[in-house]
Amino acid sequence: MEPSLRRAADNSGEVIPISGIEHRSVLESSPDAVLVLSADGTISLVNSAAERMFGHSRAELIGADHRILLAEDFRHGFLKVFDALRRSSPETPLQPFEAYGVRADGSEFAGEVACSLFEAASGTFMTVTVRDTAHRKESDASLREAMSLLTATLESTADGILVVSSDGQIAGLNDQFVSMWGIPRELLDTHDDEAVMKFVLEQLSEPESFLEKVKELYANPDAESHDVLEFLDGRTFERYSRPQKVANEVVGRVWSFRDVTPRRKAQEQARKAMIDLAEQAAQLKDLAFKDPLTGLANRQLFNDQLTEALRGPAGTSVDVLLIDLDDFKEVNDILGHHAGDQMLIEVARRLRFCVRPNDTVARLGGDEFVVLLTDVENAEEVAERIVDSLNVPVFLYGTMLRPSLSLGLASLGEKPVEPSDLLRQADVAMYAAKAAGKNRYMRFRPEMMAALVQRTDMEASLRLAVDRGDIYVNYQPVMTPRLDAVVQFEALARWDRDGEIIPPTQFIPLAERSGLIGAIGALVLRRACTEMGPWLAEDRTRSLAVNISGVQIQEPNFAEGVLRVAASCDVDPAQMVIEVTESVFFDADCQVLKQLNQLRDAGVQVALDDFGTGYSSLGRLQDLPVDTVKIDQSFVSMVRTGAEKLPILSSMINMAHNLGLLVTAEGIETPEQAAYLMDLKCDSLQGFYFSHPEPEAGLEMAILRTLHAFELIHKLRVKP
Repeated sequence: MEPSLRRAADNSGEVIPISGIEHRSVLESSPDAVLVLSADGTISLVNSAAERMFGHSRAELIGADHRILLAEDFRHGFLKVFDALRRSSPETPLQPFEAYGVRADGSEFAGEVACSLFEAASGTFMTVTVRDTAHRKESDASLREAMSLLTATLESTADGILVVSSDGQIAGLNDQFVSMWGIPRELLDTHDDEAVMKFVLEQLSEPESFLEKVKELYANPDAESHDVLEFLDGRTFERYSRPQKVANEVVGRVWSFRDVTPRRKAQEQARKAMIDLAEQAAQLKDLAFKDPLTGLANRQLFNDQLTEALRGPAGTSVDVLLIDLDDFKEVNDILGHHAGDQMLIEVARRLRFCVRPNDTVARLGGDEFVVLLTDVENAEEVAERIVDSLNVPVFLYGTMLRPSLSLGLASLGEKPVEPSDLLRQADVAMYAAKAAGKNRYMRFRPEMMAALVQRTDMEASLRLAVDRGDIYVNYQPVMTPRLDAVVQFEALARWDRDGEIIPPTQFIPLAERSGLIGAIGALVLRRACTEMGPWLAEDRTRSLAVNISGVQIQEPNFAEGVLRVAASCDVDPAQMVIEVTESVFFDADCQVLKQLNQLRDAGVQVALDDFGTGYSSLGRLQDLPVDTVKIDQSFVSMVRTGAEKLPILSSMINMAHNLGLLVTAEGIETPEQAAYLMDLKCDSLQGFYFSHPEPEAGLEMAILRTLHAFELIHKLRVKP
């Protein structure tokens, strides 16, 4: 240290110079360790006592950081003391305090520390005096250990502890109690126990109950208690109370408070989770056994109920009613799927109304429902009631719809039957009801199963016939009176099934249901173009008519396929006529119109077959993409003698002509019918009277028969 080191000597503040030798003698004579620290904590000066106390040489200490001499918990305290001394006034000296030092060998010791500041030419320094207090500790070591253990225990516990004397005064508390109750320190410092109690009570949901429990316990000093406190802010404390005793004498009461809010919340969450799980289990059960749309039983539950019913006592009747809505797809297509769902919900409601509460009503999927009746005297009465109930109109989005259904009824007979077999019988009866005209019920009969087997066998045979090319084509001439000539043939598909000729009315619907119609239609078109190509090439006014199914025309590339076949067979599209029925125009979508317009743009003509039998296109015939109408045989057959007055025929022909359309009458079987239609200016005539359909080899003979029949008509017309 430089000789310029100074200290305050008297009250006047005058600085008295002290030589370096004298200063060193003062330091070395002190029995206490003395260290001088600069403002950054560097050791600038030590005495011999400091060397002995800390076990470091003077050379090791000078210039070192003072923190090497302090226990870990005290290493940041001295700089704070330095700042505190700077801010304090000389009249407020810093009291000595206890700290722990560290010797060179790593051992720790307790010491009493006193600090003061002094000014030197190079800055402000702090003198630190350390006195070893080990001799003081030995006398109260046991007491200190016990108190330390008690304090550590009280402060480390998660419970808030409050000790109250028998006279109601607060005798002690730990920091956790203060923190849990949020009691301000300034309130505690007032030692106003009533104010503290008031602060506590204001936080509780039921303060009166709290006070009642306190009074009860102080009335019975030996009693113990455990209860729960609910707070206004949603917290929950558990409260324990037990007497405080000294030599078996109750001197007060210890209150222990534990915050169980997280546990309560976890318990409440667990309780809610259990409730949710129970609800989810119930929902899953409903999902497993109920139809989500209608609330009816589903297929699984129905099968279980049917199995149980068939295992019931002998003599118990079991009836299955399988229900399928007729033409339900049109509801979805016209009004949308939401309307379809509403229709299904209404059907389900009506079905439940038609049966007893204990009968099972299920939705198997789509628009298919099933009813299980047990111990019912007359299941057919229930079937009739269901048909009548579902025929009542339904109003959906301003549209009146009348549901129609096909119902199949199957009953348990004398012989045992498997659930799947009984349901299959009801299914067969339901399809029989559809085949019989829909909107009715039919009871299963064994011969229905035989018909189903036959139909299935026919479908398999038809599939094989398509693969082998057994579908062939016959041609029926179409007579044009204006030209006195046959200028068109209609191609008609035929199926020779092992020598039996199957009419189109049987195998075409089967082909549509089985998905074979596309292959059959393509086969007939190609074969007709191939076989009739030479005849068509002889005269460009001749044409070939081919029937097209409504299912075929739904195919996206139908028109392209027709034109591709015509090109491959070298047939002019203008010599082709595509015949479609009115049903394809019922709610015709853009795809149908697009296909027909594409064909017409290429020169192909479109004929409307079975004209007059439909119910949707008569009023908008002028809007349909057609060139010719073909009057159905049912209208032609009304002509018997030729003397009838049939305005419906004349109106149909006149209306078509006024719209610029040609008219062909089909199904002509007598010369009177042909003459009557010729008088009405019908453009073309076709029917068995002229010729039956013939294969390619018989085309010339068919033409001759037609011309001969036409000559007879002329004779009939000129007959006096």
